[in-house]
Amino acid sequence: MIRTVESEQDVSAPVLAAYSYCEAVTGQQARNFAYGIRLLPTPKRRAMSALYAFSRRVDDIGDGALADGVKSVRLEDTRAMLARVREGSVDEDDIDPVAVALAHAAETFPIPLDGLDELIDGVLMDVRGETYETWDDLKVYCRCVAGAIGRLSLGVFGTEPGARGAERAPEYADTLGLALQLTNILRDVREDAEGGRTYLPGDDLAKFGCSAGFKGSKPPEGADFAGLVHFEVRRARALFAEGYRLLPMLDRRSGACVAAMAGIYRRLLDRIERDPEAVLRGRVSLPGREKAYVAVRGLSGLDARHVTRRAVRRRA
Repeated sequence: MIRTVESEQDVSAPVLAAYSYCEAVTGQQARNFAYGIRLLPTPKRRAMSALYAFSRRVDDIGDGALADGVKSVRLEDTRAMLARVREGSVDEDDIDPVAVALAHAAETFPIPLDGLDELIDGVLMDVRGETYETWDDLKVYCRCVAGAIGRLSLGVFGTEPGARGAERAPEYADTLGLALQLTNILRDVREDAEGGRTYLPGDDLAKFGCSAGFKGSKPPEGADFAGLVHFEVRRARALFAEGYRLLPMLDRRSGACVAAMAGIYRRLLDRIERDPEAVLRGRVSLPGREKAYVAVRGLSGLDARHVTRRAVRRRA
């Protein structure tokens, strides 16, 4: 349940300034995320921007050029800031605008802040250079860095009163996060390899002759790279299908936001499926006009209605 949302006049100037900073970070750095949150009413959009700005800070530490020991210290510093937010000890005139915005968002919406601790845990797994032998192993990482974001976002969105099956909404939000993260992993397979990271499960790599890795524009000699990609695409599609059950539980604009973000990633998945080796040649992306189309489609409610019709057919 969402607490009473303050009007524009009730939000102090320092808090508005902090939100403006977070929205600027989101607009400048969130390629796909920003298309979805533009569809939200102002209080929810600001809260989502605060969540993004915190997450961006954590990701930037993990992806930066600092020594691993320094990264670990910086990540624990962000955890200490999160603890101050949780304790309610962040003042409006705090020098950290992300802390100020996040504290206000957490006072306004029932955001499960433990999800941000999970995000930090996931990035620490990156810092330690962990690899994943099975899909179950990789799911642990994906739940930290993406499933948790889904659950945090649900805290802002809320569910519609009386929505059928709403008790499973956090599960669906988590699953949708996994779908987005697996799509990210496929898209960034070469970039991650060049940075010394491998995310795809070791047993999948071995099954398709890809254990040698992906550091060039061509697959390893003798590898069934297309088979590997199509296998992971099917896994991602199943996750999307399960996660999309969340849409009918949300209000129109929150559902539009989720449908837009998920729709962009589903279209990325389509492109990757059509040309698997494209991910080895460079970053696969959608043009802005196509992202805008997906956002309009989300706002129309087409995806939510499609999910509802499928659920009705299953029950019939």
